[in-house]
Amino acid sequence: MHQETVLVPGARDVEATLDEPADGDATACVVACPPHPQHRGHRGDDRLQAVAAALVEDGLACLRFDYGDWDGGMGEREDARNAIRWAGERYAHTAVFGFSFGGSIAALAAATTEHDLWAASLLAPTAELAAGLDAAAALTDVPAPVQVAYATRDTTADWEPVVEAARSDPETTVAELDADHFFVGKHGTVAATVGEFLVGHRRGR
Repeated sequence: MHQETVLVPGARDVEATLDEPADGDATACVVACPPHPQHRGHRGDDRLQAVAAALVEDGLACLRFDYGDWDGGMGEREDARNAIRWAGERYAHTAVFGFSFGGSIAALAAATTEHDLWAASLLAPTAELAAGLDAAAALTDVPAPVQVAYATRDTTADWEPVVEAARSDPETTVAELDADHFFVGKHGTVAATVGEFLVGHRRGR
């Protein structure tokens, strides 16, 4: 795996790590949104790294970014959109993934970006970040295949409204994992679940 630190252009200071296959032949990139920055969420999150490793093994690149200064969700959504824009200018195909708060940000960014995404995967997303930032409602505006993966023993995130919205749409994939919110001991399962969805939809296009 080749890793490179990059700066994502925009009004906010956003740094990211780009993971790529060693041969440098990736034509597709997944933008990975970290969990809540006020709860030590960052681009080095174990779940993001596990998914990135699985994607690189299958020949895809992954851009894991840190948010700029805390902005209640609005600025963080813009950070994600800028990261998608950065990836979209460098790769032929782009998708988005996020965990927890990052799962919600991924949904909100996917619903409002101008780039054509091939898929969006949301891991343990919480329903609403703030007024006007409703991840459950945003699902209907994502013009790409969506996966919502949740943990059956999750008592941290308000994931139920997102899963309910996902199940109401036959085109949305719902994955149920026997785990807590942090998927302790399940990072391999997370990588396989998310990776298979994203890689499978990339190959299907």
